[in-house]
Amino acid sequence: MILGHHYQRDSIIEHADETGDSFLLARKAADSEAEYIVFCGVHFMAESADILTDANQVIVMPNIRAGCSMADMADLPDVEACWNELLANSNLSDPATREDAELPAESGASYLVPVTYMNSSADLKAFVGHHGGIVCTSSNAEGVLEWALERAGDNGKVLFFPDQHLGRNTALAMGYNDDDLAVWNPMMEADWKALNAAKFVLWHGYCSVHLRFTVEQINDLRQAHPDALVIAHPECDRTVVDAADASGSTEMIRRYVDSAPSGSVIGVGTEIHLVKRLDAQYPDKRVVCLDPGVCPCSTMYMIHPAFLAELLERLAEGEVVNRIVVPSQMADDAILALDRMLSIVA
Repeated sequence: MILGHHYQRDSIIEHADETGDSFLLARKAADSEAEYIVFCGVHFMAESADILTDANQVIVMPNIRAGCSMADMADLPDVEACWNELLANSNLSDPATREDAELPAESGASYLVPVTYMNSSADLKAFVGHHGGIVCTSSNAEGVLEWALERAGDNGKVLFFPDQHLGRNTALAMGYNDDDLAVWNPMMEADWKALNAAKFVLWHGYCSVHLRFTVEQINDLRQAHPDALVIAHPECDRTVVDAADASGSTEMIRRYVDSAPSGSVIGVGTEIHLVKRLDAQYPDKRVVCLDPGVCPCSTMYMIHPAFLAELLERLAEGEVVNRIVVPSQMADDAILALDRMLSIVA
């Protein structure tokens, strides 16, 4: 089975058996009985597929160098240092000390619950699973944060990494305010006054593609097309999300375009390949990227059709290359967090 992320170029998507965002593809991998799963996405997605599938299933990538700059902004040593400092400078407890981390916290409890975005390495997912936390995607982030808050207790906190913007936009949409949010930057001295007052501690990470979108771009589109609709990915800056008509994952963006009235002009704040594909799929609507000069996600673009062809030819000859294998102990901890993610309805 070939899985293709929405951000892949058309010459990859045309060969995919299933397409979707990271959440949907995680489900497809978990539900598959395929002997070989070819993941046309980035490295952390293939790692998650290996964790969620059976031991006799093989996960491979056309190019194992395809990573994610956002995922690289949080590594295990830095997250562990942050975790230990937060516990040492607060009255919070590690959820791993609880008898059952799956249950909501007891009254008056104060736990620090870790949440990692799907865009993170397997060792961070394992860290989260070991400490009673959960993985999220942009599709189910709100449900995941509600789950985490129940387990943090009335006086607890959520540590969210690596994308601060998804964490911030989701928390604000849930009714929290700026005083409930604090940013942890491993390169800066900690602001303990803000951190101790916050309900959410957000890692200082971001997506370089989604930060290209601006309010000025939205204003320019609406000046040219006063009735234009705008939807932005929640990895965008909060000002962009606030100015848009809607915000959501790549799957939600697809549904939004599908349900828009015929004749609509729709400005989209996400990766260019998906935007162009939506424009081609809906000829009765005009779907445009908010940033006319936006570049594709450079790491997704490393999955080239020639690499896919070579991989498939070598598999046909019985040679397995570019296999993704997560060590068993790491996988055992990570699957706890991923199974919790899959239990949250997007």
